[in-house]
Amino acid sequence: MDTVLVVDDNQAVCQALSLMLEIAGYRPLSCQSPQEALYFIEQEEVSLVIQDMNFSRDTTSGEEGRELFHALRSRQPQLPIILLTAWTELEMAVELMKAGAADYLAKPWDDNKLLNSVANLISLYKLQQDNQQLQQREQQRQAAFDGADLCGLVFASAAMERCVDLALQLARSDVSVLITGPNGAGKDKLADILHANSPLKHKPLIKVNVGALPMELMEAELFGAEAGAFTGATKARIGRFEAADGGTLFLDEIGNLPLSGQIKLLRVLQTGEFERLGSHQTRKVKVRLLSATNADLRQDIIEGRFREDLFYRLNVVELALPPLAQRKDDILPLVEHFCAGAAAALNKSSALSKSLTLDKSAKEALLAHDWPGNVRELENACKRAVLLSRGESLSCSDFGLAAATASKTILDSSVGQAPESHGQPAGAEEPGKAEIEAALAEHGGVIARVAKSFGISRQALYRRMEKFGIDGKRQA
Repeated sequence: MDTVLVVDDNQAVCQALSLMLEIAGYRPLSCQSPQEALYFIEQEEVSLVIQDMNFSRDTTSGEEGRELFHALRSRQPQLPIILLTAWTELEMAVELMKAGAADYLAKPWDDNKLLNSVANLISLYKLQQDNQQLQQREQQRQAAFDGADLCGLVFASAAMERCVDLALQLARSDVSVLITGPNGAGKDKLADILHANSPLKHKPLIKVNVGALPMELMEAELFGAEAGAFTGATKARIGRFEAADGGTLFLDEIGNLPLSGQIKLLRVLQTGEFERLGSHQTRKVKVRLLSATNADLRQDIIEGRFREDLFYRLNVVELALPPLAQRKDDILPLVEHFCAGAAAALNKSSALSKSLTLDKSAKEALLAHDWPGNVRELENACKRAVLLSRGESLSCSDFGLAAATASKTILDSSVGQAPESHGQPAGAEEPGKAEIEAALAEHGGVIARVAKSFGISRQALYRRMEKFGIDGKRQA
């Protein structure tokens, strides 16, 4: 519920305007002096001010109103102010309108005209605030990522922004980082960012997919082997730790490492020492270790499949990557990126790769799909769409998505932003009907505060309220 402040020395005028505004669905505040008005502006979230121009008895110059207007503007330059008076000369009205007054009405006022002006000005004010917040957020993002190497990562969601920001902070240190998240979500890309922005960026980055290594060769791959150490080992070979010496080693799917390998890995992390398979010679390396897993290592510890001491060595800091379904804002930018790349790879014309568009059904289907395979699944769907497309417009069928999928309710772009209150963890689902109703009651129906409590924009909250059929006025 939007708050309107009425400032008039006539109590009857304050009461009349307050009643009119309350009936129209606004939350009125009233006071009779400029000093009280400035106090309310500091203490309340006011969306609009209706102010008189004269506050002292037998005063008609409008100077008091002029002073109040400029004082309000100095505190909140974008706040819409409607001037209301029966005395002030036209010249002052023109002067204050040029200075930023939103409207100027004479007493007695026309209720309908005043309410229309209030509604239009508040809508414009909210839009300006939202745009300002977006600009500030973009400036903060650019400042935070200025000069950073994001390794071609494409994202637009707040959830991914927080993840990348944390990765850049961790990159400057030499601590071990455990990257967690589902398959195909982009854990290896975060490892690239951690290395590329670290002091070791000019040293080797060696990647090992532990899950793809046969059990009998895993230790040889990691630590090396001497000739004759096992059948087929005809010559000595260095392991990935030696190859990464002085740089970074990224072990993907670390949960698949057998217990015997875990013991050796723990020793390397503690001392930097190890032996090649089939050798008694101790070697020493200095490596920064990054690891990743889609498994629940804590449960693996309970079930005896993973060493607890190794877990805490790996998990100095955990970098949790949310699934694509929880960062919907990333989908369309990724689609544009993948489709352009696929068009170039498939030798489609360069003009086509720049002009591929999505029809309405494709956008709805892409946003509604759960993407259990995450970014990897989306990339494959984009390759399929470009391959099967017969023109510049891609449909949901080109992506292999049924049109029925698009019948799901498409949530706004803030899905996947982590609410900051009500105990919801990062990456939680958007607030439901009961949560919104409870928050509206808790915050007295003030939409700005409710939206802030969930970490979403007012526009996003309004769309959810419309979806659930929630009347904000009744909740206040």
